[in-house]
Amino acid sequence: MKKAIALLMGLTMAASLTACGGSQSTTATAAPAAQTEKAAEGDTEAAKAEEQTEAAKTEEKKSGNDKLVVGFAQIGQESGWRDAETNDVQWYAARNTDTIELTFADAQQKQENQIKAIRNFIEMGVDVIVFPPVVETGWEAVLTECQEADIPVILVDRGIDASAGDDLYTTMIASDHVWAGEQAAIVMNDLLEGNGKVVELEGTVGASAAVQRKKGFDEYIAANCPDIEIVDSQTGDFTRAMGKEVMESFLKTYSDIDAVFCHNDDMALGAIEAIKEAGKKPGQDIKIIGVDGVKGAFEAILAGEMNCTVECTPILAEQIFDTAAKLKNGETVDKWIMSADGVYTEDKVTQEVVDGRQY
Repeated sequence: MKKAIALLMGLTMAASLTACGGSQSTTATAAPAAQTEKAAEGDTEAAKAEEQTEAAKTEEKKSGNDKLVVGFAQIGQESGWRDAETNDVQWYAARNTDTIELTFADAQQKQENQIKAIRNFIEMGVDVIVFPPVVETGWEAVLTECQEADIPVILVDRGIDASAGDDLYTTMIASDHVWAGEQAAIVMNDLLEGNGKVVELEGTVGASAAVQRKKGFDEYIAANCPDIEIVDSQTGDFTRAMGKEVMESFLKTYSDIDAVFCHNDDMALGAIEAIKEAGKKPGQDIKIIGVDGVKGAFEAILAGEMNCTVECTPILAEQIFDTAAKLKNGETVDKWIMSADGVYTEDKVTQEVVDGRQY
């Protein structure tokens, strides 16, 4: 009987130990599962923190706290007007280095250099690309690349061929060059009293400023001045040296030139030199009208050697950077932001006006 009781107690203890062992085993396997769950929660929190950091960075960029990075691909240095535009842009950026970072490229009058600079700006990831197209055509490929990179493009002082479509760029800050040509024609008609022979010094072949200024001048003369004849028209490439050279050729070819219309003032100043060397009086024997409004033209008008300049201001930096900032912030701007220009004839130019010119 005692043996039976002892055997029964042994079996009971064994069962108890087995149950405790099972409980310990369950506890041992449950611990890693809890740790895995906590680790997963940690990963989720880390991911959320990273998302919040990226969102904060995006919000900071949108709020405009970081610098406005602008890539400017200038045509070159073909004239005093162009130098004035360059100086204005660089001066403005230098005075605002806390908010603006400017990357500048000089294309040296070559389209391929401008395209190369623009592609470099794309690679750099600038906020906005700005450039005055050296010619109207040949921009489709690189401007499409700008679109694909989601970088806004501002054209300044010149446009591109309308057939390419205005969706290739974001906005243009420029004068109305057709209007400038028309104003020159109106003054020319007054100077010649409706009768005379005129030669024309054109700008760079294919440049929108040259194309449009010629259009405005030629069409106004054809429609409104039947006794004024444009006897010849050749490119002087917007430079003083070429302006002088072409005017020399005109003077050798035509003995009865009454006036010259120059697509910019630098060519007009070159023409003045050629006219003087030919023994004639510029501004009197041969009337001279230019476009741009550079200080040298105002000095020539004051000296009686030039008759008129139609202003096309190069002082565009404030408009350029203000517009670029708006585009970076996602704001909408006008497709054409027109600069304010004027017409300066001899009666409007004084020493005070000359002294006050910025370029």
